[in-house]
Amino acid sequence: MTVPTCRLCGAVMHRDLIDLGATPLANCYVTREEAAQGADRPYPLRVMVCDRCLLAQVTETVPPDAIFAANYAYFSSFSASWVAHAQRYTQAMIDRFRLDAESLVAEVASNDGYLLQHFRTAGIPVLGIEPAANVAAAARRIGVRTEEKFFGADTAEGLVAQYGRANLMAANNVLAHVPDLPGFVGGFAAMLAPEGVVTFEFPHLLRLLEQVQFDTIYHEHFSYLSLLVVERVLGDAGLRVFDVECLPTHGGSLRVFACHQAARHAPRPGLDAVRAQEKAAGLHRAAGYSSFAPKVARIRRGFRTFVAAEHARGRRLAGYGAAAKGNTFLNYCGITAGDVLCVADRNPAKQGKLLPGSHIPVVSPDELAAAQPDDVVVLPWNIADEVAAELAPLRAAGTRLWVAVPEARML
Repeated sequence: MTVPTCRLCGAVMHRDLIDLGATPLANCYVTREEAAQGADRPYPLRVMVCDRCLLAQVTETVPPDAIFAANYAYFSSFSASWVAHAQRYTQAMIDRFRLDAESLVAEVASNDGYLLQHFRTAGIPVLGIEPAANVAAAARRIGVRTEEKFFGADTAEGLVAQYGRANLMAANNVLAHVPDLPGFVGGFAAMLAPEGVVTFEFPHLLRLLEQVQFDTIYHEHFSYLSLLVVERVLGDAGLRVFDVECLPTHGGSLRVFACHQAARHAPRPGLDAVRAQEKAAGLHRAAGYSSFAPKVARIRRGFRTFVAAEHARGRRLAGYGAAAKGNTFLNYCGITAGDVLCVADRNPAKQGKLLPGSHIPVVSPDELAAAQPDDVVVLPWNIADEVAAELAPLRAAGTRLWVAVPEARML
């Protein structure tokens, strides 16, 4: 067996955070024919923590082009709450950093233009960098200038030559998606204007551990990030963190503000506050990560008991939200199409396909309403309130709505 080594510092790793077994890629939605051919093949899904640098990381690196294929299934704009989050960010950044028609705002992993469209509407030049062809095309259709590329130091040099340096760069929920963190972060240092600012948003490892959000672990997420580790990675690239905001998105995220080491941006109180939170939770030492796996195992036992009890009562169970986190959850818990009638999703690219591994059919919300299940588990618990409002007619007709993490709980 190959001994895992840290992709950041190269140290041999010995400490497990969690082993979720072998599961398919979380966004590998398949047709029945593809499922029969094994297109949603499983890969080991194990997270270890490096004792030297404390980066939490998956041990099996799936090639990025196998994950972010030409027809990537995730479109940011299908979440109204996420688009609203992006709009609030836009106005805050324009006001705080005095962005105008002479500025350039660039987003890495810009998806379908969900964020940059708001800067464009405000008259500020934008540039999206997005590797997936289908979502990049969707961004262009709404007028968001987009380069179809994987981002890194080499890419950044070419973009600077073509478009100039950026006054603001954004990277939302992408840091965890790159296997080569130093090479990726080096691109921001190369593309950022001398007094420019880059913001990174990512789910906070502290919240994952505290709230047992194991379903946010999947192969697309090569790393699970603390501020401690992110400061180290950015510092090695010549970038300095000067502010941090705690966000409710994705179950608890950080927005980290960084600049060049010599830039004039002064440190803000949020930075020390989050440093203190992480230290209090023990994230500055390897032993602080040891109690997670037993909590995850308890959730699996609890949900399997819940499903069995519902079936024993003759109740029909469905799901809502064909999200990556739901696929990790269902596969780890061993839930299949024999347990769950269907999972509804607003995204037409997913409808008519099967969830990877579990092979539960993905249907439209209208089909879910027509099926009239007795219970619906909202798999993307981070937008449960939004989904509950959408499913209000179904609930009024008697369907019970649930979330399953960190325990089965009725909404």
